[in-house]
Amino acid sequence: MLNVGLLTPVIGLVAWTFVMWAWMYATRLPAMRKARMKPDPNAARGEQMSQLPPEVRWKADNYNHLMEQPTLFYAVAIVLALVSKSPGTDAALAWSYVGLRVVHSLLQATVNKIEARFALFMLGSLVLLAMTVRAALALS
Repeated sequence: MLNVGLLTPVIGLVAWTFVMWAWMYATRLPAMRKARMKPDPNAARGEQMSQLPPEVRWKADNYNHLMEQPTLFYAVAIVLALVSKSPGTDAALAWSYVGLRVVHSLLQATVNKIEARFALFMLGSLVLLAMTVRAALALS
């Protein structure tokens, strides 16, 4: 039976990804204009963007990070929505993961303290691992 409550955090993280997408362009486009940068399709990947201030690049870096590990979260959360034996616990784990990713995004996009980001990433990874184990057990 489908547990829609486990899908809400999935939509939450997708919505947050679009917040970061908007923030990335809201800072990147003015910075590109200020630098009088013209996009060059022949430039090596990232070469032109490396000319922008770090505070501008941090938003894009985080947006890219939201395309990495969270893809595993989406898959596991959908599996749990289909097979969870404890939807309340699994939803709490899913929301914990989303919350940790949002805090990670805010930290990276504003002050970019790597040690703190790493701690949040590791904590989120452990939450995702717990979700993965719970999904595997529910399937067995």
